[in-house]
Amino acid sequence: MFHDLSPGSAFWLPHGTRIYNKLIDFIKGHYWTRGYDEIITPNIYNLDLWHKSGHALHYKDAMFCFDVEGQEFALKPMNCPGHCLMFASAIRSYRDLPIRYADFGVLHRNELSGALTGLTRVRRFQQDDAHIYCREDQIEQEVLGSLEFMKSVYDTFGMTYKLELSTRPKKALGEVEVWDRAEAALARAMDAFIGKGNWRVNPGDGAFYGPKIDIKVMDAMDRVHQCATVQLDFQLPLRFELQYNTGEKGADKGSNQFARPVMVHRAMLGSVERMFAVLCEHYGGKWPLWLSPRQIMVVPTHAEFNDFAQDIQSRLHDRKFYADVDVSKATFSKKVRNAQVAQYNFQFVVGKAELANGTVNIRTRDNEVKGEMKIDDMISFLETARSEFQ
Repeated sequence: MFHDLSPGSAFWLPHGTRIYNKLIDFIKGHYWTRGYDEIITPNIYNLDLWHKSGHALHYKDAMFCFDVEGQEFALKPMNCPGHCLMFASAIRSYRDLPIRYADFGVLHRNELSGALTGLTRVRRFQQDDAHIYCREDQIEQEVLGSLEFMKSVYDTFGMTYKLELSTRPKKALGEVEVWDRAEAALARAMDAFIGKGNWRVNPGDGAFYGPKIDIKVMDAMDRVHQCATVQLDFQLPLRFELQYNTGEKGADKGSNQFARPVMVHRAMLGSVERMFAVLCEHYGGKWPLWLSPRQIMVVPTHAEFNDFAQDIQSRLHDRKFYADVDVSKATFSKKVRNAQVAQYNFQFVVGKAELANGTVNIRTRDNEVKGEMKIDDMISFLETARSEFQ
């Protein structure tokens, strides 16, 4: 829901929050297997940070700024400068790279009220934001890893995608030669991932700090959405004077050599709010079991079986399934119909036979009758479907 007292900032009700948290947990699962470290960073910074990063020059009008004891501060509109501070907080070695920082921090952007559009254009949001610090010889490997990450995510959602290389804009920071190197590295990675000729160039649409790969995803109705992105950045490491020890000695043989890391900005979902809206349209309200906020409705055929139904609901709840039980005075057929209209993935019907046999009678939201299944087998079936993102 939205409210005039906080325009552009969503209030997440319980069922929406279930889906929101599942999306974040889904990405966190990938982080665990793909070598990312989650971090937590501040929401408020002195504006000096944004002057140093260059965002104040290009982006200040879209930031929420305010005075703190005579100094100008702002809510962060992105995470990257804060991550640079963390990288710079210790001496780094070439052996430490790549370093992959992931951050679900809350972001705020001062969008004009007339531009706010549901969940697709908001002022308060979270991203599955991550920044990879790597050596130049690791660029293609890290970009490829990010593209493979993206493929796994969108294959799970059942969505197709196409790739575009967005190149140097007119307001770009940095030298043309640096931009050329960055664009060439991204092009090689895209060729390796999807093959030459299977992506296109989007001239002049890169970020001011580096070129990027825009991932356009297509939903079930073939509508195109801009969600994921992979961006290469030579500029922020320069502005924050980031460096790592190369392991080589200098000309005098007594000092260590240092080099600038390359920074890769990447997001798979992009804004979680926007992805939620896209998936609402993609699934048409029929959420797959692993994402569904209403997974199971237990339906007793008569009031005398209410206790049995509630016991099943309790067992499912203990296994972290969203299960409810309908003990209302509605007719049996009405209970089943209500559960199907509410898009519960399954209705578990229980009556005299099920009580005697220790089973449930399974129906789907599309009114397909699956028949009886032992309760333990049913729980195993659900856990397998959830673990396989069905």
